[in-house]
Amino acid sequence: MYIDSHCHINFPELAARMPEILAKMAENKVTHALCVSVDLPDFPQVLALAEQYPHIFASVGVHPDYEDTPEPSVDDLVRLADHPKIIAIGETGLDYFRLTGDLEWQRERFRTHIKASRITGKPLIIHTRAASEDTIRIMREEGAGVADGGVAGVMHCFTESLEVAKAAIDMGFYISFSGIVTFKSAKDLQAVALEVPLERILIETDSPYLAPVPFRGRMNEPGYVAHVAEYLSSLKGIPLAQVAEQTTGNFFKLFNQIA
Repeated sequence: MYIDSHCHINFPELAARMPEILAKMAENKVTHALCVSVDLPDFPQVLALAEQYPHIFASVGVHPDYEDTPEPSVDDLVRLADHPKIIAIGETGLDYFRLTGDLEWQRERFRTHIKASRITGKPLIIHTRAASEDTIRIMREEGAGVADGGVAGVMHCFTESLEVAKAAIDMGFYISFSGIVTFKSAKDLQAVALEVPLERILIETDSPYLAPVPFRGRMNEPGYVAHVAEYLSSLKGIPLAQVAEQTTGNFFKLFNQIA
């Protein structure tokens, strides 16, 4: 079985097809999915999905790309995370690719999420793009790693270097690979995936974006996460069943859930 550790099935293009989305998950042996929050106004939709479907989990957080949106406080995140189906804080992090200028607000927002993670004991879902140095620095400064009393989390949709992956793993984080790893152009990322131990890997779709080969260019959905697992199986030269079992176990271990 497989778990999609990061998706946005509350987005309109997927929410409108929910029966089909869930059926495709079942067809492809995707037993669970984590629907990830990107802002506070839409958080009720994320939570509603998790409350409606036993095999859907949710997070609470505000994405670093969302500039013109209500800013979360530590108290906001802690309060909203006080629900059994909210299993993570995020997604949060830094993105210097899509936004430019004075991004101190992004860094402060990131710190807010780390503080909420430490208070709640719920793992972080971290987005980092063209900002890995500051991302790792702030994680260390705020004690995001397990060695500093934090609860760690996952570097989602990972596209950074092996050095960044190792730094995150050293803090107790997992590395999550999306459909990007299946792209022919992603040679550097494939080299990283080859080196990251299976015991520290999660798989995801980040749907509705980044559909894996052979669906590249189409709308992505949680059922397609099996193709990420298949690619990692081929890349690492290990049985697909091993990838499925280990990544599923990693998910339940990180997010403190019972299979």
